[in-house]
Amino acid sequence: MLDLELLRSFVSVVDAGGFTRAGERVHRTQSTVSQQIKRLEDDIGQPLLNRSGKDVTPTETGERLLFYARRLLALEEEARDVLARPGNEGAVRLGVPEDFAAYRLAKLLASFSRSHPNLRLDVRADQSVSLKRDLERGDLDLALFKRTAGEKGGIAVWPERVHWVTSKSHPIDARAGSVPLIGFPLGCLYRAGAIHALESAGRTWHMAYSSSSLAGIQAAIAAGMGLGILSEMSIQADHRVLTAKEGFSPIDRTEVALVASPDASPATLRLAERLAEFCDAVQAKAA
Repeated sequence: MLDLELLRSFVSVVDAGGFTRAGERVHRTQSTVSQQIKRLEDDIGQPLLNRSGKDVTPTETGERLLFYARRLLALEEEARDVLARPGNEGAVRLGVPEDFAAYRLAKLLASFSRSHPNLRLDVRADQSVSLKRDLERGDLDLALFKRTAGEKGGIAVWPERVHWVTSKSHPIDARAGSVPLIGFPLGCLYRAGAIHALESAGRTWHMAYSSSSLAGIQAAIAAGMGLGILSEMSIQADHRVLTAKEGFSPIDRTEVALVASPDASPATLRLAERLAEFCDAVQAKAA
């Protein structure tokens, strides 16, 4: 079994870039921290740190361990926090797409937290591909994410309306030449759909702007840097929707799915009910 104290010292050495500064962080002497790292390396059976040069850096094995060490230490902190609360309801780790996080969902989550003062709610906004992956490997208890229409599984599913958009003030004339695309990094469902639609139509394209921030993508489209695909709730007043007559047919259908882990707690399922009600309301408003 991995010793959490040894992992804590290991993470501190990597973050601090050296044994002395790491010792100050974990309130240990330099020699003690060095001995702890040696014990951890003996347990793993491989060197974890490169000690040559001015700064200490992780080896390839150390980089792989670092990812898991951070997760284990965060889980320990979460467990201590939850157990320290009288009458606690546990913790719920929720993942949501960024456009939902920016669309009134924060108010719902804040209200849910206030009505459950003994529940720890950890929310992360991220790309749907990351949320789905983390839910499957147990890093999330509940996730709301985009996926290709027709996939199996989930508490509830809603069809999603997405559109090609350009700038209202500075529209892009993409009828000739390479189409300048604006979107999320590689792995995004919208990005893949946009590229597939353009290539199926025999059109060339290039990424004019890529960002992991929805606000950045919205601003780049509004400024006229290129075209993008946005969900209906993410389209702003300074955007203009492109139509099939302009050569931009709808992309493959997508949907929003609400999925819980197989061993979801009662608190997780209560939150899922609130999220389902929220999505039902959004769908009814858009209809």
